[in-house]
Amino acid sequence: MSLNYLGLKAKVSEYKAIVSNTFSYRQEWHDHLKAFIMEEIARMAGEVGLEMGIKVQDNIGNLEAVTCTLGRSASGIYERIDSDTNKPLIKHLGTLVYQQLFNGKIQVMIMMPYIEGFGDPPPPKIVGIYRPQELKPPFLERHMEEFIKSVTSWEDYDDDEQQHNRIGFNVPKMDLDLED
Repeated sequence: MSLNYLGLKAKVSEYKAIVSNTFSYRQEWHDHLKAFIMEEIARMAGEVGLEMGIKVQDNIGNLEAVTCTLGRSASGIYERIDSDTNKPLIKHLGTLVYQQLFNGKIQVMIMMPYIEGFGDPPPPKIVGIYRPQELKPPFLERHMEEFIKSVTSWEDYDDDEQQHNRIGFNVPKMDLDLED
């Protein structure tokens, strides 16, 4: 008795195609996409006057990332160590990340700003996962717009927002005695 295994054959064909895509996606990243992302983001940032550090994180092969960061700076907040010494808290200004996934697709994330020692950094905001051929200039422009919108919202945080994403520690407001 001979079985055709039609359903199984179709699933095996799909599996082989997906595995083949992984190799071609990784090759596209190395041959073209990584440099394209870096050049396009640098061009956009330059044209709009945005200082941005762009580099490749490549300590794990085929899980590389292009990071586009606004850098870090003194936050203006400090911890008093003693009467003569203050320890400044560093502010990370936000990063747009294009990261290879295990299957060769590219995950785009926004790492929000945060201040070291002033609560935990928020988890990355996932913008989307793309096949290499999908990452064209209009997509990168939308990613940059979403990134700038997100970091601007963080910088301009106040209690007028409907959504209360608190920055820093999740503690209730303190009642301050301002009568002195």
